[in-house]
Amino acid sequence: MQKLSPRYNAIAMPLVLSGLMTIVVSCISTINAIGFAPNWHGLWLKAWLLSWLVAFPTMVVVLPIARRMVARFVEAPRG
Repeated sequence: MQKLSPRYNAIAMPLVLSGLMTIVVSCISTINAIGFAPNWHGLWLKAWLLSWLVAFPTMVVVLPIARRMVARFVEAPRG
């Protein structure tokens, strides 16, 4: 399988990271709110989709800012 060019990293990283984070957080929130009720997974899927639609564009904007903030107090790797 051919890999994407490194220039896509600015979109691919927030896409994957926001997807994984919202899957976990929305699942925990849904189970906490309604338990394992019938069709809890349908409600979870709806909650995940809504949260991901907000999280992805937010991550695209916030991730570069967070990287700069962290770079101020974490030494860059040598090599």
